[in-house]
Amino acid sequence: MNAPLKETTTSTQALEQHKSYRFVADLLARADIQINGSRPWDMQVHSSEVFDRALAEGNLGLGEAYMAGQWDAERLDEFFFRLLRAKVDKAVQPSKLVFHALRAKFTNLQSVKRAWKVGEAHYDLGNDFYATMLDKRMTYTCGYWHGAETLDAAQEAKLDLICRKLDLQPGMRILDIGCGWGSFMAYAAEHYGVECVGLTISREQADYGKSLMKKGLPVEFRLQDYREIDEQFDAIISIGMFEHVGRKNHREYMEVAHRCLKDGGLFLLHTIGKNVRESTPDPWVDKYIFPNGDLPSIGQIGDAAGGLFVTEDLPNFGADYDKTLMAWWENFEAHWPQFKERYGNEFYRMWRYYLLSCAAAFRARDIQLWQWVLAKPGVLGGYQRITA
Repeated sequence: MNAPLKETTTSTQALEQHKSYRFVADLLARADIQINGSRPWDMQVHSSEVFDRALAEGNLGLGEAYMAGQWDAERLDEFFFRLLRAKVDKAVQPSKLVFHALRAKFTNLQSVKRAWKVGEAHYDLGNDFYATMLDKRMTYTCGYWHGAETLDAAQEAKLDLICRKLDLQPGMRILDIGCGWGSFMAYAAEHYGVECVGLTISREQADYGKSLMKKGLPVEFRLQDYREIDEQFDAIISIGMFEHVGRKNHREYMEVAHRCLKDGGLFLLHTIGKNVRESTPDPWVDKYIFPNGDLPSIGQIGDAAGGLFVTEDLPNFGADYDKTLMAWWENFEAHWPQFKERYGNEFYRMWRYYLLSCAAAFRARDIQLWQWVLAKPGVLGGYQRITA
């Protein structure tokens, strides 16, 4: 089921009278996108205000205009794929976002006090909501689709791949920084006989974790900021949490992992990343989806880990996140009727914009997914890469 398009779209002839029409139309043409065209990825414009909002505020203005119903695209993912692949976004430099860029550069937006905001705003939407969108284990990170045909299979393949990369053995004690709903901890405990301690800043996730502990699994959920832990573990994993750490805290994060990891241990860091070091967090995503998020670059992670860990392995399977997000979107769309009254149409359009634009960003190779295997102090004889 596609999001319903507006019954009345402002005619192209009427839009052509707007002062910015030709400029916007020429930009979109670079990506083979037409205004009010007939193809699934073409932009259906219902109000000329979209042009001014997008040019003045970039993706923030474009996203808010979409949430307000001022424009549509039947295949929103393909619209953004073409836009990003043609680098049309780089041609728009919104003056109104200067403050946003300076704030991200000079302010620690992920301090201990601020770090809890994303848990409240995003992860605490409701366990029942996420249960319908995610796989059966409630894994809210990229799946591993090599040979997998379903979301459940892709997520289980990812969890098992991580266990094998860390060479988990029965009786080991594992730290999971940003444990989510505990999918990794439960899987590792069930299949590899390890004990796990997980940290989360989401009360909903912590409450869900209690149900896993009632099953007798040796997993412990702690509602705790990563900076507060000071214990020793045989191995450490962090899956999809580093995006919330922030560039001003990268080094402290690595120092925490270093002090908590036993000598000879491995630390697997699974994180989304960006291609450019000095870039600004997306303003729309920051405002509506992940408050104070900050995607790291390879260079920033390398700087943070320098002198603490040896990088033993660094594969990139960002293209798999495209498939994962599209699977989430299909689940979200299929189960939306049961949440429609609770969240409303603006939330639906916001979530559609989030899932499909992010899928497009991975498809266009605009953002990446890395699995760093870091060693303390380094694997003698070298680390043997595991890929399947």
